[in-house]
Amino acid sequence: MTAETLEPRPLPALRRDDRGLPFIGQVLEYAKDPVGLYRRHWERYGPVAPFRTLNKTAAMLLGPDACGEALQNKDKAFANEPAWAQLVGPFFHRGLMLIDFDEHRGHRRIMQEAFTRPRLEAYTRRLHPAIEQGMASWEADKEFPAYWRLKQLTLDIAADLFMGGAHDTGQAEMDRVNRAFIACVQAAAGIVRAKVPFTRWGRAYRGRAVLGSFLRHYLPAKRAHQTDDIFSVLCHIETDDGDRFTDDDVINHMVFLMMAAHDTSTITTTTMLQYLGQHPVWQERCRAEALAIGPAPSITELEGMVSLDLVMREALRLRAPVPVLVRHTVKDTAVQGVRIPADTGVALGIQFTHLMAEHWTDPEVFDPDRFAPQRREDRSHRFAWVPFGGGVHKCIGMNFAGLEVKAITHRLLRDYHWAVAPGYAPPMDNHSLPFPKDGLPITLTRN
Repeated sequence: MTAETLEPRPLPALRRDDRGLPFIGQVLEYAKDPVGLYRRHWERYGPVAPFRTLNKTAAMLLGPDACGEALQNKDKAFANEPAWAQLVGPFFHRGLMLIDFDEHRGHRRIMQEAFTRPRLEAYTRRLHPAIEQGMASWEADKEFPAYWRLKQLTLDIAADLFMGGAHDTGQAEMDRVNRAFIACVQAAAGIVRAKVPFTRWGRAYRGRAVLGSFLRHYLPAKRAHQTDDIFSVLCHIETDDGDRFTDDDVINHMVFLMMAAHDTSTITTTTMLQYLGQHPVWQERCRAEALAIGPAPSITELEGMVSLDLVMREALRLRAPVPVLVRHTVKDTAVQGVRIPADTGVALGIQFTHLMAEHWTDPEVFDPDRFAPQRREDRSHRFAWVPFGGGVHKCIGMNFAGLEVKAITHRLLRDYHWAVAPGYAPPMDNHSLPFPKDGLPITLTRN
C-alpha cells in the first residue's frame, strides 16, 4: 500500500462551468433538474463532488458507498442539526431529525414507545374512518389536482391520529394550519435566511408561530387525559428509567412529526396514483388485493397486500419524498478516500442512488417486480434503496407511513379506477420536497 492511498485526497475544486450563479451557486440548477446535476457531478468528480450553494462549497455524496459511509457515521463526524438548521432550523427546531448524538439517542428512545406494534395497530384502526370521512366530498368523474386533495386528506388524518380529532377546530383553522406547514417546508428553498417580511423565511416564521399556538391550545387536555392519539401518547410515554418529554419537547416533536407524516405520505401516494394510472395491469392486481380484504383492513391485512407493497416501494425509489439528506461535519473526516474538512455542509444524493444503472435494471422504468423475492434488486447494495434514510437517524415513523399510504390507496382502489396518459411526466417543483406543479390532474371513476 502506497503513502498516496493512505492519505485521503482533498475535496476536488469546482470547475468554472460548475460554479453556478454568484452567491446562490448551483441552487437553481438543482431546482430545475436535480438528477441531471447529480449525474453530471458523478461523471466529473465521482462519489464525492463539490457543490456550490449560498457562497459556500459543500460536499455532494453520490452512490451507495459514499452515502452509506455518512449514514453509518462510524466516526461521528456528521451531524444533522447544523445542516438542517440552515434550511428549516427555526421552524422544526428540536424535532427528532434536528438533534444529534447522545441527546438524539435519548429522545428517540422515548419516542420509540409511540411506534410499538400495539400502538401501530391502534393507529391503523383510526385510519379507516378518518380516510372515509376525508374522501366523502371527493367528486367522481371530475378532474381535480390529486396532490393537493391528498395533501388535505393526509392533514385531516394527522389531525385525527395525531391530535385525537381536534373536534373544536373548524375547516378554516385546519386550512390555516396546512398553509403554515407548507410555509415551513418551503423555507428550505429560501435565499434570504432571516426573519424578513415577504420572503420564504418570513412566511415560515409566521407559520411556525401558528403551529406552536395551535398545538399549545390542546396541550393541557392531552396532559390531563391519556388517549390513543400520538399527541397524547407523547405527553404520557415514559421509559423504564422514568424519562419523559417536557412540554416544549412534545410541541417540537409534534410539529416535526405532523409535517413528516402528511408531506411525505402525500408525495408517495400521489406518485403511486400516477404510476397505477399509467399501468392498468398493476392497478388491477392491487385492486384485487383491496377487494379481497374488506373496507377496514387490519395492520396484518395491509401488510399482506403484496402487490401494493411492491408498487409503494417502486414509487419510493422513482420519486423519493426526501431526495437529498443533509449533514454537517463537526470534525475532519474522509469519505471514499476524499478528505472533507470540519465545518463543511454535506448533501447525500439519495435519489441519484435510486436511479443508478449499476444497481437497478432499467432504472427509469416503473417495474415493481424488481422488489419481488426472486429479484430483490434493492439488495444489490445495503444502501441501494434508502428512502427512509439510514443509521441512527433512519425514519422512526416509516412503518406507520407505509400503513397510512397503503390504507389510503386501498380505499381508492376499492371505490374508484383511474387512468393517466402513458407519456405524462409531472412538472416537478424541486425547491424543497418534490411535488407536481400541476397537482397531478386526475379523474376518478367509481367502480
